[in-house]
Amino acid sequence: MFRISQTTRLMLIVAALSGALHAGNLEAADKTIKVGITLPLTGADADDANKIKNGAMMAIEEANAGNFIPGYKIEVVIYDSGTATAGQYDPAQAATNTKKLVSDNAVVANIGPQMSGEGKAMTPILSEANLATITPSSTNPDITNPAMAAQFRPKGKAIYFRTVTTDAFQGPSMANFAKDKLGVKSVYVLDDSGAYGVGIADSFQKQAAEIGIKVLGRDQLNPKDADYTTILTKIKALNPDMLYFGGVAQAGVKLAKQAYDIIPNVKKAGGDGVKGASFLKGVGFPAVEGWYCTDASPELLTDPKVQEFVKRFTAKYGVGPDNYSVTAYDAALVIIDAIKRVIAAKKEVNRDNVRDAIQSTKLMTLQGEVSFDNNGDIITQVVSVYQYKRNPAKPADDEAGNVIYVAKETRCSCPLKADGSCSCP
Repeated sequence: MFRISQTTRLMLIVAALSGALHAGNLEAADKTIKVGITLPLTGADADDANKIKNGAMMAIEEANAGNFIPGYKIEVVIYDSGTATAGQYDPAQAATNTKKLVSDNAVVANIGPQMSGEGKAMTPILSEANLATITPSSTNPDITNPAMAAQFRPKGKAIYFRTVTTDAFQGPSMANFAKDKLGVKSVYVLDDSGAYGVGIADSFQKQAAEIGIKVLGRDQLNPKDADYTTILTKIKALNPDMLYFGGVAQAGVKLAKQAYDIIPNVKKAGGDGVKGASFLKGVGFPAVEGWYCTDASPELLTDPKVQEFVKRFTAKYGVGPDNYSVTAYDAALVIIDAIKRVIAAKKEVNRDNVRDAIQSTKLMTLQGEVSFDNNGDIITQVVSVYQYKRNPAKPADDEAGNVIYVAKETRCSCPLKADGSCSCP
């Protein structure tokens, strides 16, 4: 009979135990839930898109590391919707990416997009698959407008959720600020022909006219054109108090540089498409000096409750977050919470159940409580106003150091509390 030593026996036992543990780990690893992230990670808005991605990734990685959903891990599937041809986000690429997402039944939710043009291309595909997405930054109101549900959610249920407000509020807020705080009496409006740019310029222009700001004209820029001097020279002759631009960095950067030379004394403003590292780095000082811009969110980076997040984010990525890094983190928290609630209810973790759980969200996040109306829009809506101001104590491309917070406006479907927060139950 073949005999083995006591040492060899122990080694075999350890190996067997190790194999059993490894098999157990494989079984646990098989409980994988996939979540997509779809953003234009290349092109004109890549700096801002990567900050959004990193905010979402941080929440998911922390949940996995902390075993927040015991027995499950979230795997992230990332798609880039920016293309070299477009030079920025590409709606056609966004649609292609979405088709890939919905073809993988393990994907139960998505975070993104950054831009509304992507969102309009994605939503009919998402609706057919009942795959919910949460956008931390896209703001065109058409996508969640119930009057346009046949186009953007043909299957009926809301699938496009937001952790920011829409341009139905963001555009008018800048018009209100321009009149009430800056004394603007006349304005010229430009847009970059994109879904976001046209939409926010429309809402700004409508509100401006209603509150007595004279709209001297409106033009559309081609983002791929290099020279806007003809339009700017026309605007100079009209001598408006303000130039308002609805659009994102690809056209905005060129516009800001040329406007500095042609209409240096005209006040300049835009939406969240001109707030962020992509615009700041692209334009640079002194041309960016004085521009006003908005975010469709609260001012979060100076909130004491968010400082620990800011420290973790900066340490991890070597650069500070922006507000939409926080709203992306919060979007991921909403999805993680929804998945956990589905499991706690002993339901299958699938798109239908996760979508329904997202719809019923009432979660305390970094920006406060997040909950959604029946269309997917966030209940508490805040717009923050900023201005680019050079701070010699900070690097010129440091967004946090060279953008100052100047005002906010809040609204919700219920009366506001004395502290300006929403009183909705």
